[in-house]
Amino acid sequence: MKNSVTVFVDRLGEEPYASVLCYPRVDANELMKRLEELRVLGVRAVEFSGEASVSNVPVVGKGYVGVVVIAYLDKERVALKIRRIDADRVGLNYEAEMLQKANSVNIGPKFVNASKNFLLMQFIDGDLLPRWLVKVKEKQVVRNVLAEILEQCYRLDSIGLDHGEISKAPKHLIVDKSKKPWIVDFETSSINRKPANVTAVCQYLFSSNGAVARVVADILGERSIDNLIDVLRIYKKFRTRENFERVLQTCLY
Repeated sequence: MKNSVTVFVDRLGEEPYASVLCYPRVDANELMKRLEELRVLGVRAVEFSGEASVSNVPVVGKGYVGVVVIAYLDKERVALKIRRIDADRVGLNYEAEMLQKANSVNIGPKFVNASKNFLLMQFIDGDLLPRWLVKVKEKQVVRNVLAEILEQCYRLDSIGLDHGEISKAPKHLIVDKSKKPWIVDFETSSINRKPANVTAVCQYLFSSNGAVARVVADILGERSIDNLIDVLRIYKKFRTRENFERVLQTCLY
């Protein structure tokens, strides 16, 4: 199944949709509990579309913790994260808390609702950063987007929230149709470890040997790795706005 299909909640207990709701193995009792959870959350229907797939059903995304699809709440279209049956955590409530913490400084998709097995949030329609960079080559547009990514990482640092996987940014940075970048997926985030969002994303974008750093260098020009290391070392020691501005300057100009 490759075409998009929208299925009302009452039909989600049927295959192949049950295999998405209870991925990677269907349990009849668990399936019934999850259907009831969706009803309590106010989910009216689920849209199966996207470039990933589960049991030959298209989905927006699939990871170690959950599967992401699109859901409808009355007329509102939102992202729905479904906890995998084999996930290494008992529920999605912690991720919901971390997302709300990020939302407090206007970072991440807007939190909508959550339960043990589901997380509802704003749906971000856009491209993952690596694909977006291939499409958009204008230097100033790229600089503006990367500056906003760094700014968002600084705001997360400022509230003591470490994303945890921002260095794996291919899956955690989306650029929407209006060229606004979004940090997504706060499942491994923590307020109990020293935040390193700015340093991690700088290393990913500007100083690694990865494909994205090479594309960024082609568009903006090579950065001085020694200078970047120096300003990041100072920023890590004294996380002030002034030191962050030095990081911005070194990375982007």
